[in-house]
Amino acid sequence: MNLTLKIWRQKNASDKGKMVEYKVTDISEHMSFLEMMDVLNEQLVNSGEEPVAFDHDCREGICGMCSMYINGEAHGPDRGVTTCQLHMRMFNDGDTITIEPFRAAAFPVIKDLVVDRSSFERIQQAGGYISVNTSGNTTDANAILVPKENADKAMDAATCIGCGACVATCKNSSAMLFVGAKVSQYALLPQGQVEATERVKNMVAQMDLEGFGNCTNTGACEVECPKGISLENIARMNSEFLKASFKG
Repeated sequence: MNLTLKIWRQKNASDKGKMVEYKVTDISEHMSFLEMMDVLNEQLVNSGEEPVAFDHDCREGICGMCSMYINGEAHGPDRGVTTCQLHMRMFNDGDTITIEPFRAAAFPVIKDLVVDRSSFERIQQAGGYISVNTSGNTTDANAILVPKENADKAMDAATCIGCGACVATCKNSSAMLFVGAKVSQYALLPQGQVEATERVKNMVAQMDLEGFGNCTNTGACEVECPKGISLENIARMNSEFLKASFKG
């Protein structure tokens, strides 16, 4: 298939940036979206132009690096997949595809389609951990009973890969789904109770400090999340925060 690509090009964080149009031809419908971008970049390099910068790593839908806003949707028109799992069969011959970086004040553009998502790392550093006794007196994990329902929900929350699609698709650039998932994966387990009070307060405070917006329950984040993280996690985070506030 032959396609027209309108891609956001920005030399660095201080550059104004603009949309630039490119043509690619003979694209196989079996290619992934990133493979199509590789074809474009090879074409640009061969013609002496600067290739388009974009994040990628595992290309298996695990790392969450491949953050692209494609035709107005985070990770593109498919559901439950990251950009690297999006295939060109989702598009038609002759289509025009608009490709932008994730847009959020807390995700500043570094170059082209690459954004700085270190704000997520700082949120996790603020409280996304549990105490582990490594003094030689550790308790076998299997000795701590966990209800299966709680274990399943904690595992579901832990599947969040921190890609930022929830932020990119939210009209408020809210990180509530991400933070909710990171709070929930510990709040549901006995191992997470030691820091429970400080964890949620610190992570929410850091989220606000980073400049993310608030949640208005439109549900767009859950729809666009490649891992299907549930809005239940936002409700659980709010509950945990309320309980922590009463504890002082």
